[in-house]
Amino acid sequence: MEDLKNYIEENKDRFLEELFGLIRIPSISSIDANKPDMYKAAEYWKKTLLKAGVDKAKVYDTEGHPVTYAEKIIDPKLPTILVYAHMDVMPVDPIDLWHTDPFEPVIKDGKIWARGADDDKGQGFMHAKAFEYMVKTNQLPCNVKFMIEGEEEIGSPSLPKWCKDNIDMLKADVIVVSDTGMIDPKTPTITTGLRGLSYWEVEVTGPNRDLHSGLFGGAVVNPINVLSNLIADLTDKDGKITIPGFYDDVIDLPQAERDLLAKAPHNDEEYKKAIDVDELGGEKGYSTTERTGIRPSFDVCGIWGGYTGEGAKTVLPSKAYAKISTRLVPNQNNHKIGEIFKKHLENIAPKSVKVNVKYLHGGQAYGCSVDLPEYKAAEKALKEVYGKQAIPVRSGGSIPIISEFEEIFGIKSILMGFGLESNAIHSPNENMPLEQFFNGINTIPYFYKYFAESFK
Repeated sequence: MEDLKNYIEENKDRFLEELFGLIRIPSISSIDANKPDMYKAAEYWKKTLLKAGVDKAKVYDTEGHPVTYAEKIIDPKLPTILVYAHMDVMPVDPIDLWHTDPFEPVIKDGKIWARGADDDKGQGFMHAKAFEYMVKTNQLPCNVKFMIEGEEEIGSPSLPKWCKDNIDMLKADVIVVSDTGMIDPKTPTITTGLRGLSYWEVEVTGPNRDLHSGLFGGAVVNPINVLSNLIADLTDKDGKITIPGFYDDVIDLPQAERDLLAKAPHNDEEYKKAIDVDELGGEKGYSTTERTGIRPSFDVCGIWGGYTGEGAKTVLPSKAYAKISTRLVPNQNNHKIGEIFKKHLENIAPKSVKVNVKYLHGGQAYGCSVDLPEYKAAEKALKEVYGKQAIPVRSGGSIPIISEFEEIFGIKSILMGFGLESNAIHSPNENMPLEQFFNGINTIPYFYKYFAESFK
């Protein structure tokens, strides 16, 4: 692939202009008024992939937003890579915080500024251009399929059914995804784990109406007090979650992989300074990066009840509410955790109140071993471009569809992303450094090469 860099250099202006055409489509999946734009984006992807060299491409309807599928089969006996990306983007509000029009990309300070520049139009487009290079130069070493969906930013509600309905068409040996990030621009990174999620709304009801806190206080139990005590009892002094059975399915990460994770540059003092706190907390016996990647966590995301307006109102409230989430690790089942949390909270609540626990949503965690051939292929590919061994990281966030892919297809996903924390995905002034964009295009063909070689 000696001519890969030359190909990128000769075509970089065209690559960017084609990417900008996609970015200009306001494909916001969460806003009904933008549904026509989802189809525009799907058709744009179809044309892009046909131009890049796929044998066929089609836009498929789902129960929600469309999916663009494309493929190039050079030999059924060769391994097949399934590329997953998403065409939808987050809303742009608050619009007044943007320095530029979010859907009119501009290049400034060596970066592309626009909604979707990173997440995931920019990163997805890297794969289209890397594929184009391999086809045009007759260096494609395996079969390739593309699945570009339109609902990732709203949880991919329609994609699992569509995948099951088209499971034969989507058959592959590995899924490659660029929708994650790197530790920094010089440190190649492979995301080997994503935490799962269980999320509830808790309602605690005491008296049948708000009461005068002077006339009833001390005799009637206050639901806010009860809820506060219940929440306080759900973790202990060592930061462990006290729900019975919560850790039953947690698998401790091998020490060898913990040692690899520890190579990721991290400074607790800088971390604290960045978020303006004096002290960190969490489960005893684990580092900050381990607490946010390989261990479960428990958080109250919102709490309310009683009077919260200006001034004083002496009220003993009838109800108290909280939004509560747990981040889960591979092998924990979000539905099981959802049930044991509900059962536990109802069991420990005093008879003076009624507790209603509503499960809102969740998703499974995902994990990938660093010993798999597909991981090794990504590791070698990144070393070709960055000159150093990639560091495996476990992300604290969740991409529920990745674990569903494994359940549906029985294959692993390689999360080889090129985004940076400073790219401000989901926020105003989202951006993507040009260097990262072109490095991604430069890396992906090497992944194909080494993955195909692992089958020989």
